[in-house]
Amino acid sequence: QVQLVESGGGFMQAGGSLRLSCAASGSTFSSFAMGWFRQAPGKEREFVAYISWNGVNRYYADSVKGRFTVSRDNAKNTVYLQMNSLKPGDTAVYSCAARRRGYSDSSDDYDYWGQGTQVAVSS
Repeated sequence: QVQLVESGGGFMQAGGSLRLSCAASGSTFSSFAMGWFRQAPGKEREFVAYISWNGVNRYYADSVKGRFTVSRDNAKNTVYLQMNSLKPGDTAVYSCAARRRGYSDSSDDYDYWGQGTQVAVSS
Protein backbone atom coordinates (compact mmCIF):
# COMPACT_ATOMS: atom_id res chain seq x y z
CA GLN A 1 0.00 0.00 0.00
CA VAL A 2 1.15 3.55 -0.65
CA GLN A 3 -0.07 6.92 0.60
CA LEU A 4 0.12 9.91 -1.70
CA VAL A 5 0.08 13.61 -0.87
CA GLU A 6 0.07 16.33 -3.52
CA SER A 7 1.32 19.88 -3.10
CA GLY A 8 2.25 22.89 -5.18
CA GLY A 9 -1.13 23.96 -6.51
CA GLY A 10 -2.26 27.55 -6.49
CA PHE A 11 -3.39 30.51 -8.55
CA MET A 12 -1.53 31.58 -11.65
CA GLN A 13 -2.04 33.88 -14.60
CA ALA A 14 -2.16 32.41 -18.06
CA GLY A 15 1.32 31.82 -19.41
CA GLY A 16 2.78 31.13 -16.01
CA SER A 17 4.25 27.97 -14.54
CA LEU A 18 3.64 25.73 -11.54
CA ARG A 19 5.30 22.59 -10.32
CA LEU A 20 3.20 20.00 -8.55
CA SER A 21 4.72 17.41 -6.25
CA CYS A 22 3.35 14.10 -5.10
CA ALA A 23 5.07 12.59 -2.08
CA ALA A 24 4.65 8.88 -1.44
CA SER A 25 4.99 6.88 1.74
CA GLY A 26 4.27 3.34 2.78
CA SER A 27 5.27 0.78 0.25
CA THR A 28 8.24 0.80 -2.13
CA PHE A 29 7.67 3.84 -4.30
CA SER A 30 9.94 2.62 -7.08
CA SER A 31 7.69 -0.37 -7.71
CA PHE A 32 4.83 1.86 -8.80
CA ALA A 33 4.08 3.55 -12.07
CA MET A 34 2.55 6.96 -11.51
CA GLY A 35 -0.13 8.98 -13.22
CA TRP A 36 -1.41 12.51 -12.98
CA PHE A 37 -5.07 13.21 -13.54
CA ARG A 38 -7.20 16.32 -13.30
CA GLN A 39 -10.85 17.13 -12.80
CA ALA A 40 -12.40 20.46 -13.64
CA PRO A 41 -15.72 21.57 -12.14
CA GLY A 42 -18.62 19.79 -13.81
CA LYS A 43 -16.32 17.58 -15.88
CA GLU A 44 -15.08 14.03 -15.65
CA ARG A 45 -11.61 13.22 -14.42
CA GLU A 46 -9.12 13.12 -17.26
CA PHE A 47 -5.65 11.74 -17.79
CA VAL A 48 -2.77 14.20 -17.83
CA ALA A 49 0.51 12.29 -17.71
CA TYR A 50 2.11 8.96 -16.91
CA ILE A 51 5.59 7.92 -15.87
CA SER A 52 6.89 4.39 -15.52
CA TRP A 53 8.54 3.11 -12.35
CA ASN A 54 12.03 3.94 -13.63
CA GLY A 55 11.12 7.15 -15.44
CA VAL A 56 11.96 5.75 -18.87
CA ASN A 57 8.45 5.77 -20.32
CA ARG A 58 6.38 8.93 -20.21
CA TYR A 59 3.07 9.70 -21.89
CA TYR A 60 0.96 12.82 -22.01
CA ALA A 61 -2.53 13.87 -22.94
CA ASP A 62 -2.58 15.77 -26.22
CA SER A 63 -3.91 18.83 -24.42
CA VAL A 64 -0.73 19.19 -22.33
CA LYS A 65 1.92 17.75 -24.61
CA GLY A 66 4.81 20.16 -25.03
CA ARG A 67 3.75 22.20 -22.01
CA PHE A 68 3.79 19.73 -19.09
CA THR A 69 6.63 17.45 -18.01
CA VAL A 70 6.33 14.54 -15.61
CA SER A 71 9.37 13.34 -13.68
CA ARG A 72 10.20 11.36 -10.58
CA ASP A 73 12.90 11.01 -7.96
CA ASN A 74 12.73 7.55 -6.45
CA ALA A 75 15.31 8.45 -3.81
CA LYS A 76 12.90 11.11 -2.56
CA ASN A 77 9.74 9.07 -3.13
CA THR A 78 8.32 11.92 -5.15
CA VAL A 79 6.82 12.46 -8.58
CA TYR A 80 6.55 15.90 -10.14
CA LEU A 81 4.44 17.62 -12.75
CA GLN A 82 6.05 20.73 -14.22
CA MET A 83 3.36 22.83 -15.88
CA ASN A 84 4.43 25.62 -18.22
CA SER A 85 2.47 27.97 -20.46
CA LEU A 86 -0.59 27.48 -18.32
CA LYS A 87 -4.00 28.18 -19.82
CA PRO A 88 -7.36 28.85 -18.17
CA GLY A 89 -8.43 25.42 -19.48
CA ASP A 90 -5.85 23.85 -17.16
CA THR A 91 -7.89 24.91 -14.14
CA ALA A 92 -8.74 21.76 -12.19
CA VAL A 93 -7.99 19.66 -9.15
CA TYR A 94 -4.86 17.68 -9.95
CA SER A 95 -4.34 14.26 -8.40
CA CYS A 96 -1.53 11.76 -8.55
CA ALA A 97 -2.19 8.05 -8.61
CA ALA A 98 -0.16 4.84 -8.42
CA ARG A 99 -0.39 1.44 -10.03
CA ARG A 100 1.92 -1.57 -10.11
CA ARG A 101 1.58 -2.31 -13.82
CA GLY A 102 2.48 -0.47 -17.00
CA TYR A 103 0.95 2.37 -18.91
CA SER A 104 -2.70 3.25 -18.57
CA ASP A 105 -4.61 6.47 -19.14
CA SER A 106 -7.71 5.17 -17.36
CA SER A 107 -8.29 6.27 -13.80
CA ASP A 108 -10.01 2.93 -13.16
CA ASP A 109 -6.66 1.17 -13.49
CA TYR A 110 -4.97 3.06 -10.66
CA ASP A 111 -5.06 1.64 -7.16
CA TYR A 112 -3.95 4.50 -4.93
CA TRP A 113 -4.82 8.17 -5.03
CA GLY A 114 -3.85 11.39 -3.35
CA GLN A 115 -6.37 13.94 -2.16
CA GLY A 116 -5.63 16.39 -4.96
CA THR A 117 -4.37 19.95 -5.20
CA GLN A 118 -6.20 22.85 -6.80
CA VAL A 119 -4.76 24.70 -9.77
CA ALA A 120 -6.53 27.83 -10.98
CA VAL A 121 -5.39 29.76 -14.04
CA SER A 122 -6.79 33.19 -14.84
CA SER A 123 -6.84 34.81 -18.26
